[in-house]
Amino acid sequence: MDAFGHVNNVPFVAYMQEARTGMLFAGDAQEYAPDLIKGVVVARHEIDYRRPLTWRPEPIEIDVWTAQVRASSFTLRYEMRDQLAKPEPVVLAEALTVLVPYDLSSGRPRRVTPAERAFLERYLEPENS
Repeated sequence: MDAFGHVNNVPFVAYMQEARTGMLFAGDAQEYAPDLIKGVVVARHEIDYRRPLTWRPEPIEIDVWTAQVRASSFTLRYEMRDQLAKPEPVVLAEALTVLVPYDLSSGRPRRVTPAERAFLERYLEPENS
């Protein structure tokens, strides 16, 4: 929390990680893209802060989806919202993460496999599908 009582910028990256982990490491990924969950590294984060978030115990809502799948990377986008805002929910931040599949045994990046591409494309945002 900063001096103004707002949630600092650092927790937003943690919120993104939590949402991304939920998407990539839970459920279907283990069945359809098991190599993806064995090694992926963050190449880039970008966050556009829209509104301040004042600390409170209730969680915020985060949507995460695939924005792009390339030969050796993929991009996830996020929208973080305050569902408790009145009179209606507000967007707190919009963000993206570029991720690179990584071979832990060789210590090198690797290409996105056809199975991983198919898994990630299931979560493409509507205008990119």
